[in-house]
Amino acid sequence: MDVLLSPPSEVPARIEPLAKLPVFWALEGRRVVVAGGSDAAAWKAELLAACGALVDVYADAPGQACLALLARRPQHAAAHVVHHARRWEAADLDGAALAVADCEDQAEARCFFAASRMAGVPVNVIDKPEFCQFQFGSIINRSPVIVAISTDGAAPILAQTIRRKIETLLPHSLKAWATLAKRLRGQVTARLASPHARRIFWERFADQVFASSNTPEEGVAGALLADAERLAEAPARGRITFVGAGPGDAELLTLKAVRALQAADVILFDDMVSAEVLELARREAKRMLINGRSGGTWDRQENINVMMAKLAKSGKRVVWLTSGDPMVFGRWGEEITHLRDKDILVDVVPGVAAWAAPFSLDGFPPSHRDRAEPLHAVDRRAIPRLSGDRDGAGVATRKRAS
Repeated sequence: MDVLLSPPSEVPARIEPLAKLPVFWALEGRRVVVAGGSDAAAWKAELLAACGALVDVYADAPGQACLALLARRPQHAAAHVVHHARRWEAADLDGAALAVADCEDQAEARCFFAASRMAGVPVNVIDKPEFCQFQFGSIINRSPVIVAISTDGAAPILAQTIRRKIETLLPHSLKAWATLAKRLRGQVTARLASPHARRIFWERFADQVFASSNTPEEGVAGALLADAERLAEAPARGRITFVGAGPGDAELLTLKAVRALQAADVILFDDMVSAEVLELARREAKRMLINGRSGGTWDRQENINVMMAKLAKSGKRVVWLTSGDPMVFGRWGEEITHLRDKDILVDVVPGVAAWAAPFSLDGFPPSHRDRAEPLHAVDRRAIPRLSGDRDGAGVATRKRAS
């Protein structure tokens, strides 16, 4: 069978279209403008001060929330909040990093938006999406770990609900672990020159973070650095993971399959794999489409085997992703034998067999007593033997219970 590796231009996009680009903006020591003294404006000013911004609030009649914010010192050492008891002016926007306003009417919103654009300052007018160049989103704060959720203004309550769901998944100890990671990052980089080795280190670190809800114990930093030194001395060794993608529904993937996709350096896949399954893969992974039905000669099976072996020998983690459960009717056996003969680590993650999908949609098992005939699982290579051909590979049959 000829196998065609498609040119890069034919490989599907790694990211589906985005309504907005999620960006985390450094504001420490930067000046920002907040126009208005409402509770909503006060909340935005407090949020900006929490990032270390120098917040100038322009309001001739600030409300209670704004007065309370002005009365207390920001927790971030670099921040300050200064009140200017007057309406904002266009000149106030000069040199600002961001501009936020709570405007009473469309005319004022349009004026603030135009003035900010003229000054080259990114602008957000609260609750008026047509006058926003950026959005704040719903935030989960485990700083330095920060999660922001946006619905592009379509459903803020939905974003808040998603936030509550995620809050239950993230332990409060995450903040302490992330702070430790920030402190160790330079030392780990100095010890591990290889990006592959660094990635293995941080994956082990992440596994340790979620192994319990406890904060890092005393001495854990030394143990982590010792682990980095052991990784630096170990030879690079990759592995090949054969993953069944199931009948196309991403929700039918096993957890093990998702973990493999998110850890891969290279993903080989056939054209029966759905886009929603590929969407779960690691963004940085190199993707190569393998099309065995095209009849092309761009590459052959034996060359695919050589390529996989070469990638693994260089330390890459490769996922061979095919539809259904290829351990039933695939050629993985030959490939696995070839790789193991070369002392390459091989994992197999079975998938939901594609032949079972129609029965799931129908709502009846294939061995249902009242509806099904006897069920036979037949290897296509066994078909000649059924008619007496000695080259057949045999047949496996399973009948329903009588």
